[in-house]
Amino acid sequence: MTEEEWEPKILVFCCNWCSYAGADLAGVARLQMPTHFRVLRVMCSGRFKPEYAFKAMEQGIDGVFVLGCHIGDCHYLEGNHRAKKRFEVLEDMMVHLGMEPGRIKIDWVSASEGVRFQAVITEFVAHIKELGPSPLGGGL
Repeated sequence: MTEEEWEPKILVFCCNWCSYAGADLAGVARLQMPTHFRVLRVMCSGRFKPEYAFKAMEQGIDGVFVLGCHIGDCHYLEGNHRAKKRFEVLEDMMVHLGMEPGRIKIDWVSASEGVRFQAVITEFVAHIKELGPSPLGGGL
């Protein structure tokens, strides 16, 4: 496969209450987005653990995106704070392992922000395309 033919594989962890609903709104509104991502719905962004990102990349995922409720709006009160702290640990781990920390991202999208969901997904997919395939490159 040539570099021009390569398309990134991106896994997006969306919290059930806000980000997943924002993704649904983007779909219902028929907003145009890249198709190189798959959404995994979790009850709360706080359920995301750093090892999930490494496991995904080992299996061929090129980028991991965590989307949760805006800070202060978590349905579980502190879940998005927990996600943010875990994400900071993950970034440090990636730097320590010599990987680009830009392969992972965390952001906040509410249920009413379908346009924002489209924007952050489009931006992240473009960023991962610039980085190229994951250095862990598994074989999904």
